Amino acid sequence: MAKAAQYTIRNVPMSVDRALRRKAAERKVSLNAVVLRALEAEAGVAPTPRAHHDLDSFFGTWIADPKVDRALKDQRRVDPADWDD
Repeated sequence: MAKAAQYTIRNVPMSVDRALRRKAAERKVSLNAVVLRALEAEAGVAPTPRAHHDLDSFFGTWIADPKVDRALKDQRRVDPADWDD
């Protein structure tokens, strides 16, 4: 691995600290990992661009609801008459 530099960053606003710590907890990674990602992105050297991650927090959060299940079932019903020419 290439040699790495160490930074000391001062005067980090509490709002930034809270946001970074929240992201680290959500992603189940270290604060250091989140800060490194942010630095890579800002420097334009991120390993791979992340795209369309605005809905990630919803993955795995489905809650079974009979009313929703019935509505989805109705929407999935195909009427063959709709396909006649």
